[in-house]
Amino acid sequence: MSFRLAAYAVCIKGERVLLVHYVTPTGETHWTLPGGEVEHAEDPFDAVIREVAEETGYQALVERLLGVDSRVIPAAEARFGVEHQNVGIFYGVRVVGGVLRSEANGETAESVWTPLPDVTRLRRSAVVDVGLTLARTCPPTGHVAPVPVGGLIQH
Repeated sequence: MSFRLAAYAVCIKGERVLLVHYVTPTGETHWTLPGGEVEHAEDPFDAVIREVAEETGYQALVERLLGVDSRVIPAAEARFGVEHQNVGIFYGVRVVGGVLRSEANGETAESVWTPLPDVTRLRRSAVVDVGLTLARTCPPTGHVAPVPVGGLIQH
């Protein structure tokens, strides 16, 4: 089994959410939240701020911890054909500076403020639905019920 610890930013302004267009090594694309892998010896809190800056050009301020999601992706659905566990830490963030731009030489093609009603029509990562659910419901335990994956949603 492979394992990944990641930190994700849920940045909602008015009725829009900040999303990034991710490009896989094979050229497939989907929408996801700004964020990514926590580096060795890095605090997830610092990782989410770094990832927002790298992927969007924005400076972010963490307002609160929204919750943690842990999911196991079966080998048949995982990118490298090996069962994979992803633990995602979700933070509510606010933009405090910077200029929106695409990531230079990175895995994201563009960053876009997306109207919330439009999100359901996008091919997107499950982390988008998890993050928006955590932001909307603010569960006291910080745990969201499993989000079904299928259709336009992918691991």
